[in-house]
Amino acid sequence: MLAIVCPGQGSQSPGMLAPWLDLEGVAGRVAAFSEAAGLDLRAHGVDSDAETIRDTAVAQPLIVAMSLISLHAVLDGQDAAAVAGVTAGHSVGELTAAAVAGVLSDEDAVSLVTVRASLMAQAAAAEPTGMSAVVGGDPEQVLAAIAEAGLWPANVNGGGQVVAAGALEGLASLAQNPPARARVIPLQVAGAFHTPFMQPALDGFAPVAASRAAQDPRLVLLSDADGAAYGDLPGEHGPLGSASDVLHRIAQQIVAPVRWDLCQETMQRLGVTGLLELAPGGVLTGLARRTLPGVETVALKSPTDIEAARDLIARHAAPISQEASS
Repeated sequence: MLAIVCPGQGSQSPGMLAPWLDLEGVAGRVAAFSEAAGLDLRAHGVDSDAETIRDTAVAQPLIVAMSLISLHAVLDGQDAAAVAGVTAGHSVGELTAAAVAGVLSDEDAVSLVTVRASLMAQAAAAEPTGMSAVVGGDPEQVLAAIAEAGLWPANVNGGGQVVAAGALEGLASLAQNPPARARVIPLQVAGAFHTPFMQPALDGFAPVAASRAAQDPRLVLLSDADGAAYGDLPGEHGPLGSASDVLHRIAQQIVAPVRWDLCQETMQRLGVTGLLELAPGGVLTGLARRTLPGVETVALKSPTDIEAARDLIARHAAPISQEASS
């Protein structure tokens, strides 16, 4: 079975859109996404420097747009539900995954993530906060050290990586007193995402998300909250979950930890054999190599990776109709 996974904030790099613009149809898609975002995504993806695209209000719509551009370049007119058995997104990548699963149109995903990004940027600007990756160490000791520093485990990524988030003084304390056999690495993000510091963003985003037109998922979609497939959640929904559940959980995820470790556990349980990471790829395939042994991975970093991605799809594709009936 093939999984399509969608990267989150921090995966962006200057000029990452430039090589994709030579592909047929990409310029038109970038223009449509720019209109949906109210931002010049072409300029940000080609010319803007690292500091500019570090801004949450720019980074999030740019990443979602980049991921969707790479998806269409690889599929070349195919429906994602015809080749993938499951999809998931890390943090802001959940908006991309919702589009992959047919919950949102591409333009609605870009438009909605722009609202999310603006509100999160405002919340981040309210007081100095940040995030640091804690790599290695005993998991229980790592979580204890994060709590002792007055921080939150914002991302539990698996593969010996937890991201701590909170006030800058707490992050400095954690760096000075790291858990045994662990490294603390500051991340280039603008705030303490997935913590209570983001409550103002959730308050503004939740009603906007709830009001958006959306469809029930057409392929298995996993939630960052607990790695659950939406079709396995209690309540009224179709066999693969409900649109309202997806939008509600995506909103709540603004203040809740990203449990990518649990998403990977679900992929393993479902029998994923191939994992395709959309552009700007690399982070999630790196985690998969450490936590999903035997799963073949391809990360889309540039158009030169398209043929490898298509080969992966050809060998691991599992249409949702087959999965739903098994």
